[in-house]
Amino acid sequence: MNPTQTLHPSGGNLPSSQSTHPSSLFPQINRCRTIRDLSQIHATFVKSGQMRDTLAAAEILRFCATSDLLHRDLDYAHKIFNQMPQRNCFSWNTIIRGFSESENAIIAIALFHEMMNEDSVEPNRFTFPSLLKACAKTGKIEEGKQIHALALKLGFSGDEFVMSNLVRMYVMCGLMRDACVLFYKNIIGRDHMVMMVDGRKRDGEVVLWNVMIDGYMRLGDCKAARMLFDQMRERSVVSWNTMISGYCKNGFFKDAVEILCEMKRVDLRPSYVTLVSVLPAVSRIGSLELGEWLHSYAESNRVEIDDVLGSALIDMYSKCGVVERAVEVFKRLPRKNVITWSAMINGFAIHGLAGEAIDCFCRMREVGVKPSDVAYINLLTACSHAGLVEEGRKYFSQMVNVDGLEPRIEHYGCMVDLLGRSGLLEEAEQFIHNMPIKPDDVIWKALLGACRMHGNVEMGKRVANILMEMVPQDSGAYVALSNMYASQGNWSEVSEMRLRMKEMDIRKDPGCSWIDVDGVLHEFLVEDDSHPRAKDINSKLVEISEKLRLAGYRPITTQVLLNLEEEDKENALHYHSEKIAVAFGLISTTPSKPIRIVKNLRICEDCHSSLKLISKVYERKITVRDRKRFHHFENGSCSCMDYW
Repeated sequence: MNPTQTLHPSGGNLPSSQSTHPSSLFPQINRCRTIRDLSQIHATFVKSGQMRDTLAAAEILRFCATSDLLHRDLDYAHKIFNQMPQRNCFSWNTIIRGFSESENAIIAIALFHEMMNEDSVEPNRFTFPSLLKACAKTGKIEEGKQIHALALKLGFSGDEFVMSNLVRMYVMCGLMRDACVLFYKNIIGRDHMVMMVDGRKRDGEVVLWNVMIDGYMRLGDCKAARMLFDQMRERSVVSWNTMISGYCKNGFFKDAVEILCEMKRVDLRPSYVTLVSVLPAVSRIGSLELGEWLHSYAESNRVEIDDVLGSALIDMYSKCGVVERAVEVFKRLPRKNVITWSAMINGFAIHGLAGEAIDCFCRMREVGVKPSDVAYINLLTACSHAGLVEEGRKYFSQMVNVDGLEPRIEHYGCMVDLLGRSGLLEEAEQFIHNMPIKPDDVIWKALLGACRMHGNVEMGKRVANILMEMVPQDSGAYVALSNMYASQGNWSEVSEMRLRMKEMDIRKDPGCSWIDVDGVLHEFLVEDDSHPRAKDINSKLVEISEKLRLAGYRPITTQVLLNLEEEDKENALHYHSEKIAVAFGLISTTPSKPIRIVKNLRICEDCHSSLKLISKVYERKITVRDRKRFHHFENGSCSCMDYW
């Protein structure tokens, strides 16, 4: 069930005492597999006069309007409906429901207006859910309010089908205050004992809670959603899924994972939707152990790993640092579409495996799958990480001239990043000026990062000034320019930049690293001593520092952006968040176990140099996923070949 789905009646209005369903009277209709099959039966009914039978006509209409999407033909259904000699409430409900579930939901509202102009028929409790769904999909809130008033007038204020769809309509249209009034009236005001005895009403109550939770999540009010979730008397799997997907959409990935862990503790089995919803959160925090459990759960419980779930698993394994497992999932997928191919290309790209990414892209074309704009973004990213300038130019041109795709801002960003990383700063700047669309801050940040990488302070100033005007409260431009001044020893300009940031209350994002040990996520900030094992971590950091010194390591103190004595700069470098995370990994895992870390910022040059040496001294594989890509450290070298 979709997180926003509400209870929906079947659409009929037959008396409950009637034991024979109309569909059983016309078994030849039930045996139809296509609209062509149905049209032949329709023709037979017309010739025999059976279409004058209200039940026969209604069954033909039902197949066309409400069968599964592959067999549904609303144009055909509409023609049948218009030719029906007698159109009862069941027929009106059927055609309205069909259009409410289509891309042309506005027609459902128009049909209702037509229905209200007929004196011989009146809407019933089955009419309103579809109608309100159409209002929600089309954003027709004024019409929805009028329909709300009519439902009350006709006495449906206590009907759980109607009420759940009313709440859903107000939620989907962003009117949470109106939704709250209905919600509390229909939930808090009800007799709880009656609700527990009446199963249908109990299910209706759970649906209303789910709709409200989803509404708050849509508005980004996760606290209100969590408060409602905690107050629920009963929860369905949909309740948990709504919380998980809501947290993910709002960027609260740790909270999404915690909800899944709570779900496991109460022995509620995750559904297919649960897995698809939570895997992006697992990917973001890099929790490989949890991701492996979810994959194992899907296989052992025979959850179909289709293209959607398969793509999520490919993405998870790639972003948790084990791209070889992603390849295994990809190879085993029974069907591959452009989404699964794109996920695999991206997996290779973020690991710096440009050759594999290009090969994957070429194989996708060979099997007849047309590349999407996302596939090209991932391919250009691979070229950028490997410095493949000519290949990047070729594929950008191919995207436009061969596949006819219009470049998005992300494609232009990839090209600027590719040119800038390769040292072609002037060409990158000219590329931006020649763009047919207005460059955003991400584009300029890519060029600014390249200026810093290659020490071009003059261009860096120009770009930073553009960014300061474009996004004045973003710390990126101030920090990058300050870093360039500091690398030159221009401390007066560094002080000026810091003063401007202080006056404007602009704060730099603190460096933060995460490491998952035995299913528990540990978070570390720069100079962080808040961890319960801080004393052991600090002892290990001292040991690491001494071992690296003996191995010939010399701190790269230009990374310290403060005007300090050389010794103080060296000490400051010891307490970067990724080094603290590595130290914790070394004292918390067995000697042969790889250490995997996720960092929110780009890894600095000193940490990159240190981790290469740590991997050799301690004979450990260390994987770091920074903001841009993966770095696999082993035996004193890094997979990026020092190009990042």
